[in-house]
Amino acid sequence: MTPSVSILRVMKDPQLFGTVFEAPSWHAWVLCAAVIFGLTHGLTPDEQSLIGTCLGARTLPTQQVREAWLVCGRRAGKSFFVALVAVYLSCFRTYRLARGERGVFMVLAADRRQARVVMRYVKGFLHSSPLLAQLVTRETQTEVELTNGVTIEIHTVSFRSVRGYTLVGAICDEIAYWPTDESASPDTEVLQALRPAMATVSGALLLCISSPYARRGELWRAYRDQYGKDSERVLVWRADTRTMNPSVPQAFIDQAYVEDAAVAATEYGAQFRVDLETFVSQEAIDGVTVPGRRELPVISQVAYAGFCDPSGGSSDAMTIAIGHPEKNRAVLDVVREVKSPFSPEGVVREFSELLRQYRVTRVCGDRYAGQWPREQFHKCGIRYEASAKPKADLYREFLPAVNSGRVELLDLPRLRSQLGHLERRTARGGRDTIDHPPHEHDDVANAVAGVLVDVLSRAASQVSAHQIMEINRRPQVPYPQRRIF
Repeated sequence: MTPSVSILRVMKDPQLFGTVFEAPSWHAWVLCAAVIFGLTHGLTPDEQSLIGTCLGARTLPTQQVREAWLVCGRRAGKSFFVALVAVYLSCFRTYRLARGERGVFMVLAADRRQARVVMRYVKGFLHSSPLLAQLVTRETQTEVELTNGVTIEIHTVSFRSVRGYTLVGAICDEIAYWPTDESASPDTEVLQALRPAMATVSGALLLCISSPYARRGELWRAYRDQYGKDSERVLVWRADTRTMNPSVPQAFIDQAYVEDAAVAATEYGAQFRVDLETFVSQEAIDGVTVPGRRELPVISQVAYAGFCDPSGGSSDAMTIAIGHPEKNRAVLDVVREVKSPFSPEGVVREFSELLRQYRVTRVCGDRYAGQWPREQFHKCGIRYEASAKPKADLYREFLPAVNSGRVELLDLPRLRSQLGHLERRTARGGRDTIDHPPHEHDDVANAVAGVLVDVLSRAASQVSAHQIMEINRRPQVPYPQRRIF
């Protein structure tokens, strides 16, 4: 990287962005840029006070940091600001690249639609200035190529697809809400893939931005470990919505606090949720997971039970779990998951064949889609009965069974991840709800909790294995055919 004009000078150049960043509502972001790039000389006492509030008790960096974590409320202007930084790093610096090599500034989000928000701002900056527009050689919906050998690209969250690039910078957009059900900690894996790609590029910058959520994941760890701590490499900036964007009406935020104070404190106050708890600890899950056990074969004289979490095939997965009682425990034997898109009728046939292999002719399941699952399983000779207990109640009964070691789980990463990320939320009325985090899934966890709670319930009712098998052998009651008018 060769010496370049400072970002503060770029922000205030009327030929580039007009007077946008001269507005008082952008003053806090100008100070944020000054801190990130080590340009904090000549600050007024009021500016020092604002920066101190956002950084905690730490000394200011004297040079550009390598990582900046911006924990700010919604409508604070995060996306607009980081788009400016992307343009600055891509257009106003020259990087030493090998012949044929392109530097990439990567914009990552949970999905492409969300990543396009930042990309639209980037394109807006480039096209609003004739000087910057001359740098664009090619433009698509997902990338912008520049004449200086740098490309600004959109990417979705995947630690595999971000490898192999030479990065001059990266934006991790709304990192607190990235999906985390594909492995134990995808946000960690993505960052581990990004950092080496920037290691050899002088002046590269990792920008992680988000409004906060639960006290877990990389955003929480960065805040917990780095906020208020002196570092020339990592910076954590936390600020509420009004601090960063005074144009948001105070009355609007006040009303949000009246409607739900816990949510408003997160959305606009930049506070991590204190009403969210991890439902079951990873240590408890590990304690009841049998290492290396992926599936158990059918055993004669064992009475099995099944639980299905249906899906229409367009978004959520469809799952089934089978288990059996063993002494005073419930043992998980097999789990199947079919991810969307799929044919629901075909999956029902597949699951029915699996149930028959385990001598199960009655399956319990979620109340999803009314009569549809009952009708489809009936065609395959399986009785489908909707669970009398909602999902949250199944999880509540499942938790003490896990903590007391009365269940045995299969060693499945998907199951371990979904169980470990379940959240207990406390509503304003005081009632707890248990569910998966936003943008995640609990289809496997739901099926497993359902079947093991069912097995334990039968054991508690002193229903013998012989009686369960007799129930399964009973002839089916003919299902009434619908009259078509």
